[in-house]
Amino acid sequence: MRRVPAPPFPVPRPGRRARWVTTVLAVLALLAGTVLTVSGTAAAAPRAWTPKPAPMTTPWTGRVPVDNPLPEYPRPQLTRPDWANLNGIWDFAVTSADAGRPASFTEQIRVPFVAESALSGIQRRITQNDKLWYKRAFTVPSNWSGRRVQLNFGASDWRTTVWVNDRQVGATHSGGYDSFSYDITDLLNGGTNTVVVSVWDPTQTGSQAVGKQRLNEVTPHPGGGIFYTAASGIWQTVWLEPTAAAHITRLDMVPDLTGNRLEVTVRGAGTNGHQARVTVSSGGATVGTATGPVGGEFTVPVPNAHRWTPDDPFLYDVKAELLSGGTAVDSVGSYTGMRSIGLARVDGLLRPVLNGEFVFQTGTLDQGYWPDGIYTAPTDAALRYDLQKHKDLGFNMVRKHIKVEPQRWFYWADRLGLLVWQDMPSMERTPDAAARTQWEAEYDRIIDQHRSSPSLVMWVNQNEGWGQYDQARIADEVKAYDPSRLVDNMSGVNCCGAVDGGNGDVVDHHVYVGPGTTVPSATRAAVLGEFGGLGFKVAGHEWYPGGGFSYEDQPDLAHLNSRFVGLLDGIREVRMPRGLSASVYTEITDVENEANGLLTYDRQIVKVDEARVRAANRALIGASRSPAAPVTLPTGQYTSLRVTTPGHTDRYLRHQDGAAFTAVVAGGSDALLKNDATWRIVPGLADSTCYSFESRNYPGEYLRHRAYRVYKEGGSGDLFRADATFCPVRGANGGVRLSAYNFPEQYLRHYDAELWLATPGGTHTWDNPALFTEDTTWAVEAPWAP
Repeated sequence: MRRVPAPPFPVPRPGRRARWVTTVLAVLALLAGTVLTVSGTAAAAPRAWTPKPAPMTTPWTGRVPVDNPLPEYPRPQLTRPDWANLNGIWDFAVTSADAGRPASFTEQIRVPFVAESALSGIQRRITQNDKLWYKRAFTVPSNWSGRRVQLNFGASDWRTTVWVNDRQVGATHSGGYDSFSYDITDLLNGGTNTVVVSVWDPTQTGSQAVGKQRLNEVTPHPGGGIFYTAASGIWQTVWLEPTAAAHITRLDMVPDLTGNRLEVTVRGAGTNGHQARVTVSSGGATVGTATGPVGGEFTVPVPNAHRWTPDDPFLYDVKAELLSGGTAVDSVGSYTGMRSIGLARVDGLLRPVLNGEFVFQTGTLDQGYWPDGIYTAPTDAALRYDLQKHKDLGFNMVRKHIKVEPQRWFYWADRLGLLVWQDMPSMERTPDAAARTQWEAEYDRIIDQHRSSPSLVMWVNQNEGWGQYDQARIADEVKAYDPSRLVDNMSGVNCCGAVDGGNGDVVDHHVYVGPGTTVPSATRAAVLGEFGGLGFKVAGHEWYPGGGFSYEDQPDLAHLNSRFVGLLDGIREVRMPRGLSASVYTEITDVENEANGLLTYDRQIVKVDEARVRAANRALIGASRSPAAPVTLPTGQYTSLRVTTPGHTDRYLRHQDGAAFTAVVAGGSDALLKNDATWRIVPGLADSTCYSFESRNYPGEYLRHRAYRVYKEGGSGDLFRADATFCPVRGANGGVRLSAYNFPEQYLRHYDAELWLATPGGTHTWDNPALFTEDTTWAVEAPWAP
């Protein structure tokens, strides 16, 4: 466990200029974006505002500017040099949900932090009976004259209405996770303008996508379980941007590795009679360029494409121009990564393949919550930090759990090199027809806004049956809407009343602690969408001291490290060879009263040994690329299993009075002992790729574990067959370790002459780490009783 300082902003390394061109553009845009924040002062007086004390402070809590929080350009895949950030201090009021605009705004809030957060300066509970009101003044820079002015919202939860100079702008927006924009040019007055925003958010009392939000108290309290503080109102950057009347609104980019080209659709507004030109470059040198219709797909050549991978997240720069005749009337910057994702059979098993290669995807569940900002990271460095810790710990994937982050989060995932599984935020209950229409429309908009991110490789439609409906139809429609990615129809189909749609690209189980026995089907790869949940509370770094919970508490950090690494090793040695292709550990950080993070909720402490976890993850990924030959045992033959622990190598596994022990066996031993120490190896009762051990003198009875102890027993049923099946992995000095089929991280061990299932990092006496590897390694030898 170590304390973690806030990292500095990353500096580009020599030789990687191509990857940082977009960053430079964003910095230039940032400089332009500060102009309006300074010159367009709000009616609110910033000096009168102060934040509330956060229940826990992150390394970035005190680094948030009052007047210009989150100053970075918010849309890295569609950049323009001129923009103006409206984040900062706004006037604020709360009325009843059915009230009109208040006569006065008596409070102040720091946008874009939600009203429930300390960083907003409000920090109080907002319910379905409340409506939030925001107000500020702004002026438009004179050098924007002659251009259209767009007012952009990164996200606002949930129903948002906007007025400029007392006139409503467009339609009310319903949605908590997608961005939206208005052209406000015709409502501007040429001087000081006023924008007013109202937001109504019913949280879980409504029927909309809500994710983990619940109407709880905003200060630390006991309970809450796996649900957290609500996040109401504006929670992502608000900004102004000048555009031409005809302008680009979106770039859809799909890499085609087979054709060495980029498939592009340039979408725009007011573009009748225009064409689009897209140029792909690297290090300032043009790689390919092409011209095509606005709104129609065309291709840009990318010869000898440098492929994007987590280990080498190479990005090309992209420039898109809107042409009127031969003149560019609008231009935007972007980037792309050349990679493919799909399914393929690898050694007879259906696997997800990245760029045609199976690479095991090992990641964590990332809730995206903060003790100071709740839904909004305090700074861009903080937003980047959680992703960087994934890389530091050796993970190559992250599952963004029923929340959708700002586009800058995807920017960092793209640049750092992490595969992203993106959940669609769930609803609280089974929806009616209107709620289904809303949820599906918002999902489509989310797909549209992130469909060009190279890191995003899978859409996760629903989770554990929460608000479930029409799983198969939705999976088919998402796949049709974005055929370039994998689709998970339901994460946790084995859990909590979930109903599997039976389609999509993966079958996804949740197993706590796990890793369980998920296997692929003829049409779907096998993934472990959630497992782990190992908990350790760090004194001084608890959200509600004494109130945290986990799926399995650990007594100390040594046990936490060994237990976690043991889970990763069990996946590598046992489950991956039998078809598991990805795993998602719960979770990267503690969240409120969940204490099962690899980091504390305040990001001040990394609980685990980074080097050790990284080595285990890299070994898991490496084994998927270069699998070792499977360990096999001689089926249909009698054998004896000898202890390999130094000083005890004359002992063998035997049964006595129904239980399993070890005993010294020698040539002069009696016939009964020799029979008791002889076992017939047969194909595994639960899985024929593993093995079961049948007693020589009690045919039909097998070694099986029950409540950790190992016995010789007969039986039937799925549980018995699983308990009586063991999977071999390599042990020390050419020996064999026997992993329990249904508990892959547990191994057959002798301890004080008794046979147990022992767990690395476990807390039982028989889990003692001393001589653990030696005690769990067996020599397979000729039978004492042929």
